[in-house]
Amino acid sequence: MARNLQRLSQLITTFGPGAMLDLPTRSVLIGGLERWDMRERAFTAIDERRLAEMIERNLKKTGRLEETRTLSLRTPPLAVDIAGREPPGVAVTVFPTWFVCEAEAQTTEGGGIDTRRRRLVRWQELNPANGRRQFELESGKKVDVTPIRFVAGCEKGHLQDIDWRRVVHGPTECREAMWLVERGTSADPRDTLVECDCGKSLSLEQAFAPHRLGTCRGDRPWLGDRDPAGCTNPLRFLTRTATNTYFPQIATVISLPSGEDALSRLVQTHFDDLAAARSAEDIGLARRFNRVLAASFEGYADTDVFARLQLFNAQVQQDASAPPRLAEFAVFASGHPVIGENLPESKLFAETLPREAWDANHAPVCRGIRSLVAVHRLREVSCLYGFTRFEAAPTSTDGELEDVQLAVDGAPLSLGADWLPAVEQFGEGLFIHFDEAAITEWLGREAVGPRARQLLGGYERWAELRGDRRAPNPGLVYTMLHSLSHVLMAEIALECGYPASALKERIYALANPLRRNHIDSCGILVYTATSGNQGTLGGLVATSARFATILTSALDRLEVCSNDPICADHEPASSADDRALHGAACHGCLLIAETSCENRNLFLDRSLLVETMAGLGAGFFSLD
Repeated sequence: MARNLQRLSQLITTFGPGAMLDLPTRSVLIGGLERWDMRERAFTAIDERRLAEMIERNLKKTGRLEETRTLSLRTPPLAVDIAGREPPGVAVTVFPTWFVCEAEAQTTEGGGIDTRRRRLVRWQELNPANGRRQFELESGKKVDVTPIRFVAGCEKGHLQDIDWRRVVHGPTECREAMWLVERGTSADPRDTLVECDCGKSLSLEQAFAPHRLGTCRGDRPWLGDRDPAGCTNPLRFLTRTATNTYFPQIATVISLPSGEDALSRLVQTHFDDLAAARSAEDIGLARRFNRVLAASFEGYADTDVFARLQLFNAQVQQDASAPPRLAEFAVFASGHPVIGENLPESKLFAETLPREAWDANHAPVCRGIRSLVAVHRLREVSCLYGFTRFEAAPTSTDGELEDVQLAVDGAPLSLGADWLPAVEQFGEGLFIHFDEAAITEWLGREAVGPRARQLLGGYERWAELRGDRRAPNPGLVYTMLHSLSHVLMAEIALECGYPASALKERIYALANPLRRNHIDSCGILVYTATSGNQGTLGGLVATSARFATILTSALDRLEVCSNDPICADHEPASSADDRALHGAACHGCLLIAETSCENRNLFLDRSLLVETMAGLGAGFFSLD
């Protein structure tokens, strides 16, 4: 039988532990990390101590990792044959265990409404032959089955089958045949029912009612247990293939330049093998019993290697103690002509371009931009550390982990593993460093204050209606930079050869640690990153020579949106949904693929960039 394969990045972003995955014949639940086959050579260790230290600190703070243990990052198991054995993989659990027979009885009710009536059966009732793909009817006919579309869960990530017999019958015992009945083609919950031959029935509209499904038991089928802390939350109805069944919690960093010499780079490369060393003698033992280390550090004294290891550890601790984006911004905005090294093994290589190279004609739109950095090569490392259901965890604009941690509403990936799944991707990009003085001058304009209060009013209404303020308001500077990033990605995609969905963003609207309310680090990184070296072909960096033209064209497009005047006149505080977090922003102007956006297409407003037909006068850029 052919193995079902997933890309490594899918096991981090879409189908991690606890996610439901449709296979050709059934639906399965991806198992926890203890059920991943991590045998020898089945995975690759990923060296990114800055990210590992940050997550490790948070796991220990929430009691999910012992104080004496060190967290490591690994790729998911690679589907390669090892010495003739079964290739490694990820174990899964069949879920849900209720199925619907494919054969259907077609009837027509009065008024010409078509009705489909299909038998509901359990996993254990399926024919054991041929992998339980069929159900044998009373007539002896065997029919194919598909998993039912509906399951139950709670806000803590717990998941379980709906006990359809109990939900339909209550405490009454009944063993009659049950059916899924669908009337018409509207897919209205009122027109979909679960019926029993005894005459009782339940519509999906009724199933959506609060407390109708009962209380959560704390089931964690991907881990094979129940939450030891228990759970008293009411179960909520979930459509198995809906997007709200799984929101991964992912931490991402851009790797910073390696050490300045060969020994530093070697220590960083082999850090996982050297991490436990506490003396130069330990280094000697490691080299003695590890042939790779012996060959790599040939010619270096054990004392030198240990000293460099201590220095590297100290640097990692310092970097991990601050939000990741502060360190990244400091590197990109350093103004150094060359950042990193132009070597095949380099994790970051960039150049701060002279102004004549990207703004030779001193375009008006470039007045607020201090510098442009061409990032020829970068490495992005993303690590999955938890997930939520029903609602995504709030994001942080400075790179810190979300407020929803693994021990709170976020669900765990394992029962106690000391490693987390991660992927590394390589690419290129452009970093735009804004002049903080120009940002400050813009914030002081008379027309900007009223617009800031309008956007804040939308956020306040959104938070009030949800009764939840865990998603912080990132502020006006972030909203402006985020809006510019979106329009730049759409425009650059027309020039660079990469599709728009392949581009990503990192927004740097960072406050000085000594002055938390003062944004003094402002920048945008537009980049692409893919597995291997396909993301470093140079198309994105090549657009730097035309940057002023691209920026002008992008801003020209924003003056009028195809949905104006509705888009330009949108009042954030009048909306009850996520539109309350938008100003003048819609699918016709600023919204892009959510895989490209770091903040789920929230906090956008083109009126902060240019003058729209609303005439607010709050635009940062002047096209004259």
